[in-house]
Parts: sequence; C-alpha cells; structure tokens
Amino acid sequence: MGHHSRRDSVAGNPPSSSSAAFSPSDHHHNSHGYDLSWPLSKLENLDREDIRETAYEVFFTACRSSPGFGGKNALTFYSSDHADGGAGGLGTVAARANGVGMAPTSRMKRALGLKALKRSPTRRSLSGGVGCSGGGGSNPSSPSTVHGSGSPRFGFTVPAARTRRPLTSAEIMRQQMRVTEQSDNRLRKTLMRSLVGQMGRRAEIIILPLELLRHLKPSEFNDAHEYHLWQKRQIKILEAGLIDHPSIPLEKSNTFVMRLREIIRASESKPIDTGKNSETMRALCNSVVSLSWRTPNGAPAEVCHWADGFPLNLHLYLALLQSIFDIKEETMVLDEVDELLELMKKTWSTLGITKQFHNLCFTWVLFYQYVSTGQTESDLLCAAFAMLADVGNDAKRPDRDPNYLKFLSSVLASMQSWSEKRLLNYHEYFNKGIVGLMENLLPLALSATKILDEDVSATVLAEQEREEPTMDVDHAGNRVDYYIRSSTRNAFTKMIEQGNFSSMNVLDEEEATEALLQIAKETEDLAVKEKETFSPILKRWHPIAAGVASVTLHQCYGALLKQYLAGVSTLTSDTIGVLQRAGKLEKILVQMVVEDSVDCEDGGKAIVREMVPYEVDSVIYHLLQKWIQERLETVKECLDRAKENETWNPKSKTDPYAQSGVELMKLAKDTVDDFFGIPIGISDDLVQNLAERLEAIFQDYTTFVASCGTKQSYVPQLPPLTRCNRDSKFIKLWKRATPTCSVPIEGISQSATNEGHHPRPSTSRGTQRLYIRLNTLHYLLSHLHSLDKILSLSTRIVPSSTRNQLRSSSRRQLGTSSAYFDLARLSIQTAAQHVSEVAAYRLIFLDSNSVFYDCLYVDDVANARIRPALRLLKQNLTLMGAILTDRAQALAIKEVMKASFEAYLMVLLAGGSCRVFCRSDHEMIEEDFDSLKRVFATCGEGLIAEDVVEREAETVEGVVALMGQNTEQLMEDFSILACEASGIGVVGAGQKLPMPPTTGRWNRADPNTILRVLCYRNDRAANLFLKRTFQLAKRR
Repeated sequence: MGHHSRRDSVAGNPPSSSSAAFSPSDHHHNSHGYDLSWPLSKLENLDREDIRETAYEVFFTACRSSPGFGGKNALTFYSSDHADGGAGGLGTVAARANGVGMAPTSRMKRALGLKALKRSPTRRSLSGGVGCSGGGGSNPSSPSTVHGSGSPRFGFTVPAARTRRPLTSAEIMRQQMRVTEQSDNRLRKTLMRSLVGQMGRRAEIIILPLELLRHLKPSEFNDAHEYHLWQKRQIKILEAGLIDHPSIPLEKSNTFVMRLREIIRASESKPIDTGKNSETMRALCNSVVSLSWRTPNGAPAEVCHWADGFPLNLHLYLALLQSIFDIKEETMVLDEVDELLELMKKTWSTLGITKQFHNLCFTWVLFYQYVSTGQTESDLLCAAFAMLADVGNDAKRPDRDPNYLKFLSSVLASMQSWSEKRLLNYHEYFNKGIVGLMENLLPLALSATKILDEDVSATVLAEQEREEPTMDVDHAGNRVDYYIRSSTRNAFTKMIEQGNFSSMNVLDEEEATEALLQIAKETEDLAVKEKETFSPILKRWHPIAAGVASVTLHQCYGALLKQYLAGVSTLTSDTIGVLQRAGKLEKILVQMVVEDSVDCEDGGKAIVREMVPYEVDSVIYHLLQKWIQERLETVKECLDRAKENETWNPKSKTDPYAQSGVELMKLAKDTVDDFFGIPIGISDDLVQNLAERLEAIFQDYTTFVASCGTKQSYVPQLPPLTRCNRDSKFIKLWKRATPTCSVPIEGISQSATNEGHHPRPSTSRGTQRLYIRLNTLHYLLSHLHSLDKILSLSTRIVPSSTRNQLRSSSRRQLGTSSAYFDLARLSIQTAAQHVSEVAAYRLIFLDSNSVFYDCLYVDDVANARIRPALRLLKQNLTLMGAILTDRAQALAIKEVMKASFEAYLMVLLAGGSCRVFCRSDHEMIEEDFDSLKRVFATCGEGLIAEDVVEREAETVEGVVALMGQNTEQLMEDFSILACEASGIGVVGAGQKLPMPPTTGRWNRADPNTILRVLCYRNDRAANLFLKRTFQLAKRR
C-alpha cells in the first residue's frame, strides 16, 4: 500500500487506491467478508457510489458558505514537513493569524489516543512537469473561472519551479470522498446558479436533488448515458428519502406518492425532460415539494424532509464519517479530523442527525475501520472503546428516539457478535505473538454487552435478529467466565480433531486406550499454556481465570473418558491404566484450581465443586449399569418375540401356560441370580433400579396378555322395542301343525334350534386360548413372589444412603411380593379380571349362543326350557376346570356365572320378536333360573360361595318377579317410576309419559326394565297401553 497522507497536492482528481471506498449498501450482511454484520438495512436501487456521491453533495451544500466551499476565504492545510520554511510554512502562519488555520495535532486524536500521520517530504511534490487538470491553481471557490458550462477541460504543464499549494478542506473532502473534479465543478456551478443571492439560505430548506435536476442540463455531461445515470441517481435518492424511508409516515393513498412513482418508472428507460416548460418536471417539483414539506400535525414546516428518514440519513452520514480515514493509509485518521467533523456537523439539520446519532455512528466507523483493515491498528479499537463511553451515557437518556434505539441495538449487537466470536475462541484467534490484542477487544465486548443488557429495552432487542444470539451463561453477568469456558472447550475439541481422536467410538479397545493416554498429556500441556499465556490478561476481569480453564479441561476430559468407558464391557488392565492417568491429570488440574483460588472468599470451594471426580467406584457403577441394560435387553427381546409369535397354545399338558411367559420369567430369574453373583457389593439403588426395570417389562407383557378385546364385543345388539301382536290360539295351533311352512325367526337356523335340544361341548379354540392367557397371568403372579424374596433377602446388598437403607429394611420385614413388584402385581390382577370377563362372555354369547340366547324360550316357554343349555354349560365348565389352573378357576367361573345371568336377562328383556311371555310363564321361568343358579353353587369344591351366587342373582330374580305381576300393576309401577326418573312428577291431562332411556343396568325399579316386560307381555291391555302411550310398532 502506498503512503500518501499529505494534503499538499494540487486540487486534482483523487489519487487511486487499492482499497475500496466506504460502501454502506454493499455491506448489508457481511462487511468486507470479515463476518461483521452491517447494522443498517440495505437501500434498494442505491449502490455505494450513489450513497457516497449524494453524501458529498449534501455535505458541500451544507458547507457552501464556509471558506473553501464558495465562501470568501479558504481553509488551507500545510504539511508539517514544511512548516519551518517555504510557502507552506508562511501560509500556515498566515492562516493561524486569520483564525482559520489548523493545529498540527488534532485535539480529538489526542483524546482518543490516535497516532499522527506519518509524513514524507518527497511525496506529492509539485516540482517537475506534473500533469494536472485545469483549474488546479485557481481559487477553488470560483469554479466558473476554470471553464464555462459544458466546455471541455484542457491540461497544462506546471512549471518546475512552482511552489506547493496546500489543500483546502473542500479539496480534502473531495479527495477523501473520491469525487471527480468535473462532478465537483458541476455541483459548485449549480449551487451558484440556483442560490444566486441566497447564500444565507439554510441548507435544511433546500431539496438538493430537485435543485440539481432543475439546473443541470445534459450538455454539461460527457454524454447522454452519463447524464441519464446521474439523473436516475438523483431520482432514486428522492424515492428513498420521500417514499421508501420517509421521516414522517406516508398514507397509502397519497396522490403525490403515486405521481412520483410514475415519474420514477418513466425515468428508468430514458431521461425525463427537466426543461422549464416540461409537464413532467412540474409534476416532479410539485410532488417532491409537497412530500418534503409535510409535518406530522399539519403545522407549517421549518425544514424540508427529504434526506432525514431512517436509515437513509445514517447511510449518508456514515459515508461522510468514513472520509476521516486516509485513503492511502487506511488505518490512520486524518490530522484534520477536528475541522472536518465540525464541517460535517452542518449536515445534521438536513440529515436529522443528533449528537447521540453522531456518537454512535462515529463509534461504528472506528470499529468498522479496525475490522475492515485486517485488525492491524489497535488504536482504532481503543478509540472505538473510548467512544462507547459517550454512547453508554447517551443510551441512558430518557428522551431516546425509537430509531436511535433500533440503530443502537443493531450496532452494539454487531460489535458484540464479532468480538465474541473471537473471544469465545481466543486460543485460535490470539496466538502467543498477538495475545495483547485480546486485552483491547475484551473491554469493548463487555462494554457493548453492558449497554445492550442495561439500556436497550427487551422489545427493541426482540426486533433485532442478531447473527449470534446472546448466550445463556452459567454465571449470571460474568461473560468472561463464559469466554474462558467456551474457548477452552474449543481448544480441547481442536486438539482432539488434530489427533484423529474424534472417532473414539470406532477405535478398538487398545487404540482407544492409547488415545486416552495421549490426550491426557496434551490436556496437561494446554492447561499449562492457559495459565502462562492467557490467564494473566483475563485475571483483570476474572479472579480465577486459570481455575475456570482447569475446571473446563477437567470436564472435557471427563466427557471423553466417559465415552471411552461406554465401550468397555469389563474391567481390564488397559482400562485401569487409563483411569490411573486420568487420576494424575485430575490432581494437576485440581492443584491449579486451588492455587488460583487462594484469594477467593470461599477458598475456591465453589469452583472445585464443579469438578466431578474420576472415581473408580463410579466407573464400576457405570459398568454394572451397562450390564443390567444388556441383560434387560435380552428379556425385552423375549417380550418382543412374544408379541410377534405367541399363539397362546399351552407349553404342555402339565404346563398349561404360554411358552413366552415361561421363557420371560426364566430370563428374569437368571438375571437376578447373575446380578447377585457379581463379586462386589451391590448398592440398594442398583437393586431398586433393576427391580423397577424388570417390573416395567412385566407390566408391558401383562398388557400384551390382556389385549384380547372386550366383553361388549360379544354381547348382541338390543333389538328395537315393539309391542306384542300375537295370533289367536287357533292360528297358533295351526302354525305348529304345519312346521314345513314356517320360516326361521330372526335368522336362527334350524340346525341351531335342533342343537339346543341335543347340546354338545361348544367351547371354541379361541375361548380355550383365553384360558391359557389366564393361566399365564397367574403363573407370572406366583413367580413374582419368588423373585421378590431373592431381592429382599439377599445379603449382598449395601445400602447406598440412609433413606435407601430404611427402605431396604422395611422391605425385608414385609417379605411379600408387594415390596418390589407391587405395581406389576396390581396390573396382573387387573388383567386377570379382564381376561376372565372376556372369556366368560365369549363362552356364553358366542360358544353357547345356539342353545342359550338364540334358543331359550323361542316361540314358547314351555317347549324351549333351559335344560339343554344347562347340560351344555356343565360340559363347558368341566372343560374349563380341566384347562385352568387351580388359582385361576374361581375367578373364571364367577365371571361365567355373571355372563350367564346377563344372557338370561337379555332373553327376558331383549329377546327380539321371536319371544313372547305370558304371566302364567312366571313359574317355569323362575324354576329355570333356580336351576341355573344351582349349576354355579355346586360347581367344583366350593369355588363360588352360595352367598356370592345369591348376591349376583338378586337382579335377575327381581326381573323374574316382575314377570309374575299383573299387567295393570306393571303399567302403574311404570308410570310412577318413569315420571320420577324424568323429574316431571305427575302426568297431567294431555301429557304423555316420557320414554325412559335404555341404560342396560336392568333391575325391577328401572322404568326401562318394566317397559321391556310390558313389550314382551302377551296381553291385550299391555298392547293397548304401549300403542296409546308410545305408538310402538307391531311385531312382524
């Protein structure tokens, strides 16, 4: 890079530079590729050149009355290399005498600690034949003397003896902003034309792009294309300031906006006519003026608003601020910075900039310049940090502008994100030679974070999308602690990757052992490096920086050790070697923590508590847990096989259980036996863990066994209620005399009816498989007791805590299966109840359906009695007793009894149109039910107590008693109960009895039950009552 830093060249075009100029629009997301997020949103259709040239125009217009810009006297600057002689020195003295000179050293640079520019007496000399554009020696405030409007410039040769002329502030800005002399002359000339006699006119009431469009003609440009590009820039600036980013919100239906957009679209393809008689120009002027002079409340405006909308104003102002850096030595700030910033202040009213915005923008450009120039000049970073103090004070002010808050959070978030990316990995970014840079960056990151956390509202923060969100640190407010931990972890990870140890899980045991030993040595070296290199700097902000790094390394190696041990199935000499080396590393790290925390209030106890020891006992505990997991996986696989393959056939005649249940319990017992065969003391919590996981498997298997459907799936649907419409006795006898002409009723086949008279064993294979499920559940229940005794009475158990010891003692005293497997026991009992119900309902409603529900009392009670069904029931109960184990029989037979009673009730109350009852049938029905009860009361050797049978039969007996009552009594009882159930009390004149709902819970006090007795009563009075009250249909 060149070293041009002098202001002593002639006023010509700016020198070329290898560095790109300031580019706000091009750095929307990633400034110069340095992963520094640009804090402002991008301006559409405006590039870096457009922003820079417009910023210069605004600057020049605001300063036009100042010396050097069109005022009477020029501010001139001289090289300090020639201050003691020659024209330059005299000029400086003269300038100081007039009060417009510049001090050799900037006050601001001294305050911010910035270096003075390096000077070279041989650079930019005017001696010899230096070619220069016309006007170089003329008064820059009088551009009209150089060349006329639209006339081409001409060159001339400066004589060799010509003296050096210092640059004015206007020429410095032109060079720094990279504005060509032709563009500068056009701007000067236009301002002189448009503001002739109005030099006192304030800049904030001038709509500059409009003035330029009105007074600059195509003839003043090199060609039409150049003019079109210039015109489009001016129009795009107006669009950005008045439509896209207005300082005062616009209404959607604003007619001036729509007209201005039409003109903008028209200007895309060709230049618009800006002549005095142009309708387009008049419309443009009208729209721009109307939009620029708007006020929020409609009051008269004091300034026009065309460049003060956010973020356009900040883009322009940042472009100006960037000019304070020397275009050749980009890390250096111009010595003339004080005067240049004072001149830039004149643009504040036009751009809507305040002191707060200025401080924040200035902080940003200093930081941005530090980053974009490769972080080589730490003075820029220090200056940005110094400016953050002013920003912090501004952020605390109560009258903060919303846009300021938004820009503040964006700037600070970008600075914080960039800084923390390096601080969170300082081992990589700051090697031994440049570790001092971390000392400058750290306070800036902390200051930015503090302002963000304390002074920027959560609402604004939520609206900003940071490239990296704020981290949730372990120690509140101590970000340095987090930097240390994060960077140390990253350094450890890099060490692992460089050693190809990241694939620890694919190494064999021997290779993994060697890797752990090598990593332990390198971890020790990293801890020493941290203590000697980084901790002395970090200790300024964190009292135990080395201690935190040691704790982090201890945790990192501990995680790796844990990963290694996860692949170890048994304790070997290699495993012991790794553990011993880990113990040695642990002692070194603990010693570093202790030494670093001597001065802490708690003596370092808090930080030491973060170090989880590498204990052999914990390793054994882990290995034992792994062993338990593997064995339980085997048991779980048995369960999974059962779910896929179990057919519920008995293992053998002597073992009427499912094969899967026998295998499952055998694996569980072998697991428990082998568990206590391990030659170490077994802690009580491990025993509890094993028991709980076994219990979960038992419960899962129990659920599988109980997955056999529901009893309701076997119960037939209730037929619709109809009234009895039986034929006369003569017709009835005639139909019986001609059976060949009859049609089977309700789909009952003739074979099924005949089967009711000649029953045979009917238990299906599906029902028998349910019996095997029931046996299997009782088999599990009996073996749970055996397992619990082994767990509770073992002498190998070592209590792991006082609580566990008390719990273990209480289990030993109980000596029952409920100690460890109480939940599994309860689940099995519930499942046994469910399977018994399903088996019973299947036996009665499916297997015995042809002689029970489908045949009993069909057509006539006297000729379809219950005896055939009882013979079949006895045979089925005998078969059940032969299949079920003794423990399972009582519950199963009781459920068969309940299912039989339910079926009997359905015959009486929901038997369909094939059944009809007379009051005279009561005695036969009562006799049949007594016979049914006797079957269960005499079944087996006291399997069901007689009082249990009587209690279950009470409901059926109540319904049978209703069938013996006369019809009038039934109708009266029904009317009373139906009214009570519906809550209407007494039925008045004209009211109808409510239809009682069908609940399925039959009993003699249920109105729906009485209604069903009436529906099946072969009685004229019942028939008329049902027809009159409910209009029930006749049976067909």
